[in-house]
Amino acid sequence: MANETNIHRESRLAKLNALQAKGYNPYPYCFKPNAFADDLQKKYADLAAGVDTEDRVTVAGRAMAVRNSGMFIDLKDVSGKIQIFCHKSHLDEAGLELLKSLDVGDLVGVSGLVRRTPRGELSIAAEKFDIIGKSLQPLPEKFHGLTDVEARYRQRYVDFIMNDDSREIFKKRCKITSAVRHYFEQHNFMEVETPMLQTIMGGANAKPFITHHNTLDMDLYLRIAPELFLKRLVVGGFDRVFEIGRNFRNEGIDKKHNPEFTALEAYQAYADYNDMAELIPDLLRFVCKEVNGTETITVNGTEIDLSKPFARKSIVDLVNEYAGIDLMKAETVEAARDMAKSIGIDASDCSNWGKVVQLVFDEKVEPHLIQPILVMDMPRDVSPLAKVHRSNPRLVEHFDAYVGGMEIGCAYSELSNPLDQKARFDAQCAEREAGDDEAQMLDEDYVVALENALPPTGGMGMGIDRLAILLTGAETIRDVIAFPTLRNR
Repeated sequence: MANETNIHRESRLAKLNALQAKGYNPYPYCFKPNAFADDLQKKYADLAAGVDTEDRVTVAGRAMAVRNSGMFIDLKDVSGKIQIFCHKSHLDEAGLELLKSLDVGDLVGVSGLVRRTPRGELSIAAEKFDIIGKSLQPLPEKFHGLTDVEARYRQRYVDFIMNDDSREIFKKRCKITSAVRHYFEQHNFMEVETPMLQTIMGGANAKPFITHHNTLDMDLYLRIAPELFLKRLVVGGFDRVFEIGRNFRNEGIDKKHNPEFTALEAYQAYADYNDMAELIPDLLRFVCKEVNGTETITVNGTEIDLSKPFARKSIVDLVNEYAGIDLMKAETVEAARDMAKSIGIDASDCSNWGKVVQLVFDEKVEPHLIQPILVMDMPRDVSPLAKVHRSNPRLVEHFDAYVGGMEIGCAYSELSNPLDQKARFDAQCAEREAGDDEAQMLDEDYVVALENALPPTGGMGMGIDRLAILLTGAETIRDVIAFPTLRNR
């Protein structure tokens, strides 16, 4: 295959050299089309077969197929495809000569008359033809069906050229981000930006990436979450803020995880997690309707109607329902481990009751949560930034949102008591000292910020990539990220 590719490249390179020797530049500075394939297909949908028009247009795109020595070219632009008809009855000698140097994959610019062939194909009868980007690499014949699926992600530009499904997923993902932004702007939230390089890892429990700043001679963390900075802004008097940006977590790669990912976080003053429990379903409905034109999606053959109210159940009740154990009856971590062991789960590495609850939930409950549900009232042990539940001190006012068997977001009644927050950070530091490198660090400045008084605040976070998986029907997070992280070859 490599030798074959080299042969094709050498042939194309020879054509390039010949063109340049004649003084022709197949890499011009500019080319301005005035029409696009899809618009033309719609505008001339009623044009009868065999009819020529006097309408001149200029189009540009990639030659995806070349037939009859260039007489017929399938041109693909950003909107779709249209046929180019190159014949001496319209095209001058220079253009006809240039066709001899055309290869599939070249970018071309064409000006000519709109017509419909006797066989019914909308076409442009070329009067002027140019190569505006000579491709030295041959396009694969069946790129979508390559055995090496990672080739699609390594050469994503080729994937987008060849695979319309990949292009549509990525276009829809961009619409999703735009719709999310539109939703929050409509609700009077202000979009902000917070640091990606941070001196203290905080805002989530995760392993960070570490880099070094030469001038300051100090290590910095790529942020794992923007939470603590966003809440500093709320302290500063910005009552409704949101951010869409990259986070970085030094964790495994699978269908739902990529080391760098796009996250949404939003904070609303004078609100709590009950307000966020209304906001998140409303956001999902809005974005789905904006992007897909409906509030219904299908996940693995199951229809999900986002217009219906989301179910709400506590995490311990769900564990009891699906795993058959009531972990609220476990007064100690040892008792919780024993309960987990009774259903075949080894929780010996769990250092507290909350981690046992989370482990059992992950293994026994999560796969069943296909229909939309808010998993309410998480253990206090695993959620150091949420307020203690107003009716149970073992829990916090924190829920996770699940749709299609996947967590897509979470929300808190944000912890605003600086003394409680300091104690929670201290507990997290103890976990780190005991070997948990995902536990959070003490952020003393954030505690000082809270001492300036954070209003009652509801906060939420959502993975944009996971939302894109949900709304596009993609199989993996790699399909909704333009350039996912891959192992070196």
